[in-house]
Amino acid sequence: MTYARNTTVSAMRTRNEIEETLERYGADGFAYATQGNLATVIFAMENRRIRFVLELPDPGDFRHTNHSPPRERSDRAQREAHDQACRQRWRALLLVIKAKLEAVTAGISTIETEFLANIVLPDNTTAGEWMLPQIDRAYRTGDMPPLLPAAGNSDPRSSGPIALPPA
Repeated sequence: MTYARNTTVSAMRTRNEIEETLERYGADGFAYATQGNLATVIFAMENRRIRFVLELPDPGDFRHTNHSPPRERSDRAQREAHDQACRQRWRALLLVIKAKLEAVTAGISTIETEFLANIVLPDNTTAGEWMLPQIDRAYRTGDMPPLLPAAGNSDPRSSGPIALPPA
């Protein structure tokens, strides 16, 4: 079952609710942007910049129904199905952010732990973007990254020892 699959709350209202939630939990900066089918939410909290990139569905994915056999939708029905899917994704993002912030507030976790993959590093990548290739390599090779990088190695995608991010 998809969370909020039948929501009527607009994406704009949900973005506003995300901003209000972040302010309530102590964020001291907020921005969002869209380009194509990507929406980005960025906020600052406890001296960290945190970024979520929300991939929105392609409108073309809604040309046909999910029935068997699939039927072609009218242009209006296609727009409505696409809008519904976008509203659902925004509501799911709000749920994720609220849950993480509540875990921090309740003392269950920390900002760094909850938002680790989304923390923006000094080179404007996220910790997740930086770490995922290293995790993949560790699983493929069975080798754990060294505690300290080899001298002069700062590219985590290199075939040499895995580097730590710049301080």
